Amino acid sequence: MKTTLETTADPSPKDLAFLAERLTAFNDGDVGPSGRQPLAVFVRDEDGAVVAGIWGYTAWGWLYVQWLWVDERLRGRHMAGDMLDAAEREALARGCQNAWIDTFNPIAAKVYERQGYRPFGVLPDFPVGRSRIFLQKKLVA
Repeated sequence: MKTTLETTADPSPKDLAFLAERLTAFNDGDVGPSGRQPLAVFVRDEDGAVVAGIWGYTAWGWLYVQWLWVDERLRGRHMAGDMLDAAEREALARGCQNAWIDTFNPIAAKVYERQGYRPFGVLPDFPVGRSRIFLQKKLVA
């Protein structure tokens, strides 16, 4: 079989879907189905606009928080903690036992630690001058 190597900043949705399907099939055969489900938590203002939110997923008994954002006007009001609490309750309802999150913002890392998350890894200089911190938490009903 002859092959070519392609590098692109604009992959087709079809190619990405194919890649996701193939990796999912491999992982399902290797460790069993992930049961992956998206999970989002939103805070909306009186007009319905999103002013804070979480986006992530649950899989293999874990909650992964990929994005967490709070509008600057709402920071310092425990909004991140309230959203994490809501996401963790939903993850528990889905049968999850653990959660993880990562950040390169030292203030966010402290917020997550106050929520019971503990660092388990650090990637120095990601981005340069900062460290990406990986945190995990055992979920308890």
